[in-house]
Amino acid sequence: MERYHGMRRKEKEIGDPAEMRAILEGTPYIVVAMCRDNEPYLATLSHGYDAGRNAIYFHCAREGKKIDFLKANDLVWGQAILDRGYVQGKCDHLFTSVQFGGRVRFVEDAAEKRHALGVMIRQLEREPEKVLAEQVTEAAVRKVCIGRIDIETMSGKRSIQVTGQQ
Repeated sequence: MERYHGMRRKEKEIGDPAEMRAILEGTPYIVVAMCRDNEPYLATLSHGYDAGRNAIYFHCAREGKKIDFLKANDLVWGQAILDRGYVQGKCDHLFTSVQFGGRVRFVEDAAEKRHALGVMIRQLEREPEKVLAEQVTEAAVRKVCIGRIDIETMSGKRSIQVTGQQ
């Protein structure tokens, strides 16, 4: 995978890996790009970020276009963004984002599937323990398809104030 080559607007660069991890943990969804036979495809996924493994978990159907693309080419590029809105009259947009690249693996181990579901539910739900108790059953774990993006590279960018520069 091509490595990060540096950001043109250095004042917007996020260099702290902990801040990038916090963004991945703080967004409800990510957008992931993939490619098969020189054909691009883009998918928006709810997710959970596991900082200890530097991995993103997502769940999906066992078949479909996304699965076909990922089986043909496991390399992905994605983005998580905290959108703070467009600034009227200033031609500026306030945001914080993380770009990441990595490879997708499909999880078959039941213990890791349970772990992944816990990561996702704790990140997304207001009452995660209730949801975990009600929905993470042995049957659900057997049935669910879990993908894991093992992150190989990431970079961050922020625009938290109007800069007036383009």
